[in-house]
Amino acid sequence: MAPTHPLALLLLVMPAASVLQFRAIAPLAIAALVAVVVMGWRVARPGGPVLWAALALAGWGALSATWAVDPKRALTESLLLGAFFALGAAAASVISRAEASARHTLLRWLAFGLAGGVLLAALDHATGNAVRAAVRGLREHDITLSFGLKPAITVFAVLLPIAIAAPMAGWMRAVLALASVAVALWLPAETAKIAIIVGVAAYGIAWVLPRATRVVLAAGLALAILAMPALLGAALTSGATAGFLPFSAAHRVVIWDFAMARIGERPLLGWGFESSRAIPGGKANATPATLDRLGVTDPGQRARFALPNAESLPLHPHNAPLQLRLEMGIVGSVLAALLVALLALRAGTPSSIGALAAAAVVGSLSYGLWQGWWIALLLVLIAATRALPAEGREDIA
Repeated sequence: MAPTHPLALLLLVMPAASVLQFRAIAPLAIAALVAVVVMGWRVARPGGPVLWAALALAGWGALSATWAVDPKRALTESLLLGAFFALGAAAASVISRAEASARHTLLRWLAFGLAGGVLLAALDHATGNAVRAAVRGLREHDITLSFGLKPAITVFAVLLPIAIAAPMAGWMRAVLALASVAVALWLPAETAKIAIIVGVAAYGIAWVLPRATRVVLAAGLALAILAMPALLGAALTSGATAGFLPFSAAHRVVIWDFAMARIGERPLLGWGFESSRAIPGGKANATPATLDRLGVTDPGQRARFALPNAESLPLHPHNAPLQLRLEMGIVGSVLAALLVALLALRAGTPSSIGALAAAAVVGSLSYGLWQGWWIALLLVLIAATRALPAEGREDIA
């Protein structure tokens, strides 16, 4: 059995698993990556500037435990993150040294798995989430199930650019791409919809202008990490109003406003790795004065902001650049900007460029940056890019 098989099997089942229960991604990914490294230990040689940049970021997170508001969490989670980075890099090095036939099989299994996941998601949505209700043993519809497909569409968005590089007939790849995009646009997952479109667009542009796309993506991602807090701060103080936005978007603006205020208190070092959930005042609701300043004047909206679930900072800021600056300060932002720039510059194929662009959209607008399933998905994504054709393979781990 080739050492690529555990990752290939994971990619075959992960899209469907993300539909049924996205929290299964982290344990499945860890098991698969460990199996890859164990089976290919003779050729597992992790290294390179991207890994060192990633370990530097995790190391800064560990150091932040000395001033973090939650020192134990900062230390344990940052050390775990560093271990994840090392594991992902080791698995990626094994995949890159595998036989071409084994790498081709991995890409085909990814394509088949994505097709199955897309069909399952469409079936679940068309039946009023009956599939996932059955898996959970629910006899009556739970309205929260309708939101549970968001992580699945995220998985589809970041994997699609890699899957359409599988050695299959062109019409099969075209059908896979069209079906994936169509289902993503049909389902309730706004950020993932943007991500899948951006990923496909970046893939297409990179076919025409590969070097320019890499450079622009590297500069854009690094600049976004470094400049986003300043840009958001300027927008929030210039009279920008959240009153015309739906509640979810208006709440996002309130969260960002709170995060910006806390960033101003500790700009250089931040509040400590994974400290967003413990920031003082984060569990309180926005004050009437804050809502007035942000232009939230509608009585119905203000009533919703008084509910217990409308916290000023629930778990994380829903914005990767803001979370980096809030938790790890300017130093952490610089290290993260270096990491993403290196990833983009070393993305050697349109597929890897598209996947990175899609992941950047999701990270910037949606989940907590350090969520286990999200980090696991990114590491699997990086390892999968090492199965791409040798002449365009990334050197990213």
